[in-house]
Amino acid sequence: MLCRKDYSMNSKGSVPVYLNIYDITPINVYAYWIGLGAYHSGVQVHGVEYAFGGHEYPTTGIVEGPPKQCDGFRFRKAILIGWTELSAEEVTGLMAALAEDYKGNAYNLITKNCNHFCNDACIRLSGNPIPSWVNRLARIGFLCSCMIPAGLGGMKIQHSKAEEKVVEDDKIRSSSSNCFATWFKSSSSSLPSASSSRRRRSVSPTSTLMMGSPSPVT
Repeated sequence: MLCRKDYSMNSKGSVPVYLNIYDITPINVYAYWIGLGAYHSGVQVHGVEYAFGGHEYPTTGIVEGPPKQCDGFRFRKAILIGWTELSAEEVTGLMAALAEDYKGNAYNLITKNCNHFCNDACIRLSGNPIPSWVNRLARIGFLCSCMIPAGLGGMKIQHSKAEEKVVEDDKIRSSSSNCFATWFKSSSSSLPSASSSRRRRSVSPTSTLMMGSPSPVT
């Protein structure tokens, strides 16, 4: 693996900020060692992991859940990005502010994916960016078609009628928050999945968190 600058000593604070990295395709077994690969990531702070994913509605795409337990993806490693002085309540407020910019229907594999969100969140929390190799594939987008599973498709999450009504009220349930694992189901079935009983919550711009049962994406 290529070396990276250690930013963890460049920030102040008493609360560690981690980047949790997951494999979304078996090709990472080889690509990782040359600084490439297709990765999902989440930011862990105060014992909570925050991540971003897409759906077709103009509501938040940011979700929170237990660290290192993103259903459908294989956890690879955690990297200490730096430290923050923000309290848990202040972090919740920060994520609510980011939710204004990271709406589900704004998700784009090349220009606005989970790693872009994590980079923004880490800079705001600690002043440090994420390692460049985590999102390198997005920056060389012409390679995506051969290195990212074809099942990636249109990046849309299936909502039930009940959930559509909730969305109309500017709320979103975590049916869209199981880390969008089944986007890659057809091409990354060899990766072990975490228990589907784990739940994640959506972070709304108003900081209101709603619980919901995960539903599969097709």
